[in-house]
Amino acid sequence: MGHVMVKGLDKDSKPARRVALIFQGKTFFLTRPAQKQRATCVTNCCRTFASALARRSLDKGGLFTQHNNMTHTTTAVLDLEKVKKLFEEAAPAYQSAHPYPFGFFDNFLENDAAHAAMNAFPGVKDEGWIHYVHVNEKKHGLNKMDMIPADLQEVIKALNTEEFVASLSKLTGIPGLKSDPSLEGGGLHQSKRGGFLNIHADFTVHPHKRHWRRRVNVLVYLNENWKPEYRGELELWTRDMKACAQKILPVFNRCAIFNTDEDSYHGLPEPIQCPEDMTRKSIALYYFTEHDAAPPKRATNYRARPEDGNKAILIWLDKQAISVYNTLKGWLGIDDKFVSKVLNFFNREKK
Repeated sequence: MGHVMVKGLDKDSKPARRVALIFQGKTFFLTRPAQKQRATCVTNCCRTFASALARRSLDKGGLFTQHNNMTHTTTAVLDLEKVKKLFEEAAPAYQSAHPYPFGFFDNFLENDAAHAAMNAFPGVKDEGWIHYVHVNEKKHGLNKMDMIPADLQEVIKALNTEEFVASLSKLTGIPGLKSDPSLEGGGLHQSKRGGFLNIHADFTVHPHKRHWRRRVNVLVYLNENWKPEYRGELELWTRDMKACAQKILPVFNRCAIFNTDEDSYHGLPEPIQCPEDMTRKSIALYYFTEHDAAPPKRATNYRARPEDGNKAILIWLDKQAISVYNTLKGWLGIDDKFVSKVLNFFNREKK
C-alpha cells in the first residue's frame, strides 16, 4: 500500500502545531488539537489514513478535515472530470428534451459519498426542519447549513463549486449560472408515507435577491431499495398542463436536472406509498442567473391536473395564499421557518 511518514512541521523547539502525513510524495496536513493529545492524535490519524487508503486511492481525493477537535476522513464526493464529460455529451439530448429541457443521471455521486450522505440524513423530527404541510404539499425541508450533517454538507458544497456550475451551464445551455449558498427553498427534502407535492411551476425570482432569476433545479435522490410501487416519481408535465410527459423514479444516487421557468410544470402529486419506516429523501439545489433589470416575479404556481376535478378550487385558493406569503416574505425579510411554525400550529396532528 505504501509507506506513511508522520512528522511535526515547526522548525523551532516548540511543540509542533501541525502534523504532516507523507505518502508517496504527497503531504496531508493536520492541525494538532492540543499538546497533551498529540500522541493520540497522531496515532488516530495514522489509523484513519490507512483506513482511507484501503477504501479509496489518494487520486480519488481522500483528504483529512478537522471537526470539533476530532480527525475524520472525507472521501471524494464527485468526479468532476467525469461529470464534465458526461454533461457535454448529454447536452444536445438534454436541451431538446420533451416537455422541456431535462435529464437524469444514475450513479451520480461517488458511491461511498452517496452512502455516507444517505446514512447521515437526519430524521424529520430533528431540530431545524421546516414542515410544509398545506393543501398543495406535504413535505419537510432543512436548509440551514450549520444543521446539516457533514457528509451531506460535502455533497452540497461539491455541487455549488464553480467547476460543477460551469459544467451545469454547458449541459443546460444557460450561461452564467450561479449557485445559491443560502439554499432558499432547497437543501434537504424529505417526505414520509402519504407525502406529496402538487404539480407546479417554481417561484421565478430569489426571495431575497431581486435580480436573481431561477433557472435550473438539481435533485439528488438518496433512497436505497426504492420500489416503483412506493410511488414518489418526479412527474414532468406538458406546458399546457394536459398530460404528464415524463416520470422519474427517485432511486438511490440518481440525479435529476431540469430547466425551470414560468411553465415548466412538475411535482409528485400522488401520495407516497413507502413503508412507514422509510422516507423519500433528496438533496435539492437551485441555480440562478443575475440580471441588470429585475426579472418578472411570481410565486410558486400550483396547477390542477385534468383529473383533479373539484380539488382544483382548493389548489387555486392555496396558491393565492402562497402568493401573498411570498410577497410578505420579500418585504419583511422573513424566511420559511416562520411559516413552518404557523402551519405546525394549525396542523399538529399531521406532523
